[in-house]
Amino acid sequence: MSESVHMKAYRACLLYFLPDAEPNQAAVFEDDGLLVVGPNEQGLQVVQAVGSYQALQARFAQVPVTHWPGRIIAPGFVDMHSHYPQTNVIGSPADGLLPWLEHYTFPEEKRFADPEYCAKAASFFIAELLRNGVTTALTFATSQPCSVTALFEQAQAQRLRLITGLCLMDRHAPADLLNQKMPHASVDATEQSLLDSEALIQRWHGVDRLGYAITPRFAPTSSDAQLRGAGELAAQYPDVWIQSHVAENQAEIAWARALFPASRSYLATYADFGLLRERAIYAHCIYLNAEDRTLMSASGAAAAVCPTSNLFLGSGFFDYAAADEAGFAYGLGNDVGGGTSFSPFHTMLAAYTVGREGQSKTGLSLSPQHLWWQHTAGAAQALGLEGVVGNLQPGCEADFVVLNPQATPLLARRKALANSLDELLFALIVLGDDRVVEHCHIATS
Repeated sequence: MSESVHMKAYRACLLYFLPDAEPNQAAVFEDDGLLVVGPNEQGLQVVQAVGSYQALQARFAQVPVTHWPGRIIAPGFVDMHSHYPQTNVIGSPADGLLPWLEHYTFPEEKRFADPEYCAKAASFFIAELLRNGVTTALTFATSQPCSVTALFEQAQAQRLRLITGLCLMDRHAPADLLNQKMPHASVDATEQSLLDSEALIQRWHGVDRLGYAITPRFAPTSSDAQLRGAGELAAQYPDVWIQSHVAENQAEIAWARALFPASRSYLATYADFGLLRERAIYAHCIYLNAEDRTLMSASGAAAAVCPTSNLFLGSGFFDYAAADEAGFAYGLGNDVGGGTSFSPFHTMLAAYTVGREGQSKTGLSLSPQHLWWQHTAGAAQALGLEGVVGNLQPGCEADFVVLNPQATPLLARRKALANSLDELLFALIVLGDDRVVEHCHIATS
C-alpha cells in the first residue's frame, strides 16, 4: 500500500520559520503553499514537506488536498506561562500583584480541592487555548494533586501538548492552600508535596504529549526544605521541566531577599537550590541585573515574558535589549488570569508595547516577525522543544492554525493595503483576536 494514503495535504498561504535565522528575519511566507503531513515511526502526525504548491504538487499528486483559499496556515502558538485555575479571575481589579493574589487568586484556588470543579475548569481552559490557536502550553495548576490530574486528563483527551505540575507552597499562603499532609501519613506536609510531585511525574511525564514541571509557586511561598527537595527532584528527573516566577515586582523582590539573605539575588536563590538549568522557565524576569542575566544564559534557563499581565498589574517592562545582549532564551506567555487575554495576538501586541517603553530601559521596536517567533518557534526553543513544535519544518508535530486575515472589516481593509510580510503580520498582531483563528489542527496518532 502506498505511503501516500496515510498522508494529507493542505493548500493555502504558508507561514513558517527558518530554524537558524535571526528572529527578525526568520519568517518564510508562501503565497500559494502546500503543507504535507503524515505519520512518523511512532505513528504521530508530523510535517513531511512544506513549500510552494508549484514545487511540491507533482511529488504528492496522490495525496488528498484540502484547499483553503485566502487563508494562512501557520504554526500553532506556544504559550510559556499561564495559570489554569485563574481563568475565573481574569479581569479582576487590584492594586498590584500581592493584593491581587490575596483578594482573587487564593480564594479561587481553594475551590480546586473539588475534583469535579477541577475537571470543569480544565475542560474550559483547554477549549479556550485551542479556540485561540494555542497548541502547546506550560501552565500552573494548584497545590491540590487533583487539579494536576484533571488538567492532564483533559489535555490527553484533546491531544494538546501540555506541561504542568503540582504547585509547591508550604508557607506564607492561606492554610487551606498550603501543601497538605495525607491523613495518617508518617511524613510532614512538605515531604508529602515532594512525594506527590514524584508520583505525578511517574504517572504523567512523557505520556502521549504530556510533560511534568516541578513547580514552586515562587521562592517566598516555599521553605528551604521544599526548595531543596524540589532541586533534588529536578536532578533525579533531568528531562522534566521546572517553572516558577522571579523578579516580577519590587515588593516581591524585597520579600524574597529578606527570606533568603544568603543568596546573591532573588534569581540566585533558585540556583542555590538546584532549580536553574535547561528546561527551567521563569516567568517575568523584569528586574534582573547583569549578573542575573549572565546566570540565566549560563544555566540554560529561559524567561516567560508576560506583557499583558505586567501591564495590567503595573509590574514593569521586560528588557529585550539586555536579554539579547546576555543571550538567554525567552518566549511569550499569556499569564491568565493576571494576563488579560488568551489571544496570542493580544499578547504579541502587548510585547510590542513593552519593547517600545524607553524610560526604564532601552526602548526598541520588535519586528512583527520577531513577535510572532516569540510565540511559536522561539517559545518552543526556550522550552527545549525546537524541531518538535512551534514550526512547520519537516519532522515537527503537525500542530497548525488556519488564519483568516479578513476576519473583520477593519482587518480585511488593512490587509488589502499591506505591501510586505511585516505589514501583513503586524496588521494581524494589532487588529487580530480569536476571530482570526478559523481552525486549530492538533497532531494525532
